[in-house]
Amino acid sequence: MNYKKLNNLGGWLVFLISLIVYTLTVEPTASYWDCGEFISVSYRLQTPHPPGVPVYILIARLFSLLAADKEQIAFWVNMVSVVSSAFTILFMYWTISFIGRKVLKIANSVEPTFVQTLLILSASTVGALSFTFSDSFWFNAGEAEVYAMSMFFSAFVYWSMLKWESVAEEEGADKWLSLIHI
Repeated sequence: MNYKKLNNLGGWLVFLISLIVYTLTVEPTASYWDCGEFISVSYRLQTPHPPGVPVYILIARLFSLLAADKEQIAFWVNMVSVVSSAFTILFMYWTISFIGRKVLKIANSVEPTFVQTLLILSASTVGALSFTFSDSFWFNAGEAEVYAMSMFFSAFVYWSMLKWESVAEEEGADKWLSLIHI
């Protein structure tokens, strides 16, 4: 297998690991602080006390529709953070692999050697999984708060910038700039 396939496979593997871990440890109901408020306003599409979270509320509302009954609404709104956190780990993995190629001074048009591939993918796996199991991130990955989604968008934008830089000279690369500015 070539580097690109192994890199994609590794990214999706750490995504799956983090998704399983976070799903197994998600809050089944509301936590002690603002989480209950986020769950209720997501279900009713209302405005919470920090009124800057409309994207979170809309996405959480979609997740709340997956509940079979009203007792499962809190679980499904908490799952927004689970999925957002798992995607954060995916993009963190790919970001570390981009940076690893830069550190080893491997051009995008050059296929890394076996040892270089092993170094980059190992560093990406260790870095992404270390963040997966860090206390603060794991704690926020299982409850209805905006922090996980904020981290996801930050990780996605940072990865998109690195992706654009790697294809900047190619035709049509400006689409990455458009995506970053959204």
